[in-house]
Amino acid sequence: MIHEEITITAEGTEAKAKLTTYLLSQYEDVRKEPSPLVIICPGGGYEFLSNREAEQFALQWNARGVHAAVLWYSVAPERFPTALLQLATAVALVHEKSEEWGVNPEQIFLEGSSAGGHLVASYGAFWRKPYLQEALGIGTESENNLRTAGLILNYPVVNSGKYAHEGSFRNLMGEAADDEQSRAELSIEKQVNADMPPVFLWHGGEDVSVPPENSLLLAMACREAGVPVELHLYMKGGHGLGLANELTQAPDGYGIEPACESWMELAYIWMMEVIA
Repeated sequence: MIHEEITITAEGTEAKAKLTTYLLSQYEDVRKEPSPLVIICPGGGYEFLSNREAEQFALQWNARGVHAAVLWYSVAPERFPTALLQLATAVALVHEKSEEWGVNPEQIFLEGSSAGGHLVASYGAFWRKPYLQEALGIGTESENNLRTAGLILNYPVVNSGKYAHEGSFRNLMGEAADDEQSRAELSIEKQVNADMPPVFLWHGGEDVSVPPENSLLLAMACREAGVPVELHLYMKGGHGLGLANELTQAPDGYGIEPACESWMELAYIWMMEVIA
């Protein structure tokens, strides 16, 4: 495994992020085709970043023959769009390094949990926006360097209205969170468009922190926009489950929910269908 930490500095912001790679080694005596790569964005309400939604996810992808990298993006007091610019910079870096790293540039996926899911969904909706490309100094002729193959969203923050996780939007937006129009612009189900890549969603039905309606609203918006979407709404399961097994169990014992443990394998099956 190639395991390194890369500093991510996005144009237009002095804040620094970190990309930790979990790349499958390329051996001369082993036949190896370029593989997919997943950039993982942990959750934490844009206040902190959860270790329970980071390395163990990457290792699970590695076990399935998929490269992974964890983006430790900036949170409060940094505000929108700092984290979004950092994610875009990370995507462009993976494209740039794809040959060296053994990555298929047409198979770069993004994964986000909770607020990290909001970040990933935001990227899916906004990646072709002129302000994003201009901030990174990328013209339309180079926009393929920002292209991704799909989004994997684990119990994501989506809606800024009735079903909002208020803390996430306060941390992301600061005082702008009081402005109705500004909030609506970051309610991702309202921003879905035909340029959004395919989406995989899952949510626990007992989630009271980020209600399942967040995923339902996004799935409906994808359907209306013609964006391929797969949704798994489990009957059981609260928020922040991680892998839903002992590998990501919290110190207080929270996080084990056998009913939801299938999500990782379902996400992998979905990924293979997307790239087929």
